Amino acid sequence: MTPVVSIIMGSTSDLPVMEKAAKVFDEFQIPFEIHALSAHRTPKEVEVFATGARERGIKVIVAAAGMAAHLPGVIASMTPLPVIGVPINASLDGMDALLAIVQMPPGIPVATVGINASMNAALLAVQILASGDESLQTKLIDYKEGLKKKIVKANEELKEVKFKFKTN
Repeated sequence: MTPVVSIIMGSTSDLPVMEKAAKVFDEFQIPFEIHALSAHRTPKEVEVFATGARERGIKVIVAAAGMAAHLPGVIASMTPLPVIGVPINASLDGMDALLAIVQMPPGIPVATVGINASMNAALLAVQILASGDESLQTKLIDYKEGLKKKIVKANEELKEVKFKFKTN
């Protein structure tokens, strides 16, 4: 298999958060790779990765970082591929990472999801890939229909919950 998505994290300590993204890619049968690269500790390796990703067949990059959180922006500065940033709650409740990733200078966009929201990052990557892939688009539609069904079922189950002053 040749990966079409890269999951990049600044440290393997981010893996518990990023595993949710990996599970989404598995569910949608999207080949992906995972690397630990640091914008500060391995800048040359980050450059090699970012400048070569497109030629290797990567279509979307999901990059996670905490604290200074420069990794997604550094990668985005070196590739024409879409980069989705996942701020990691490593300090300051993750707000430092969120602001560092979302506040990119003009010309270097990084799509940014919520703190520790790697599942949403993966789903955004799936939506990007599905825009040019009809079978993946169908899987995505089915996935979202499944989400709807879960809520409809939960709402029905709420009818059975009893309280003295509950009216429905």
